[in-house]
This record gives sequence, C-alpha cells and structure tokens, in this order.
Amino acid sequence: MLELIVAFAVGVLVLCLLAKLISLPLKLAWKLVTNSLAGAILLWVADLFGAGIEITFLKALIAGVFGIPGVIVLLVLR
Repeated sequence: MLELIVAFAVGVLVLCLLAKLISLPLKLAWKLVTNSLAGAILLWVADLFGAGIEITFLKALIAGVFGIPGVIVLLVLR
C-alpha cells in the first residue's frame, strides 16, 4: 500500500515538472508573438506617417524580435 502511495506521489511530481517545463517555452513564444505584432503594427504606422522606413524582411525581423524598442531603433537609424 505504501509503495502505491509513493508511486502516485512520484507520478504527480513528474507531471508537475513536465507541465512547468512545457509552459515556460509557451510563455516565451506568446511574448514573442505579441511583441512581433506590436512591432509590425508600429512599423506600418510609422510608414503611414511618412517616416520613410522601407519595410524589408530584415527590418520586420528586427521589429518582430525586439518589439517596440526595435521600431524606435529603426526610426533613429533611418
């Protein structure tokens, strides 16, 4: 009986650790997606107001990875 309880406790602990390991990359991916969306929208809006930024793959990648600070850097470096 004690072995069954210990096995159950170990199983629950392993499941909790796996859930934690899986949730961390998902949180990071979600943050990257939201920053990418915000950066792309800001890049597009800056282009609408005549910032003169040509939207290329590299600039979109910078805005996507770094988000709003990346767009600000692209505006300053223009």
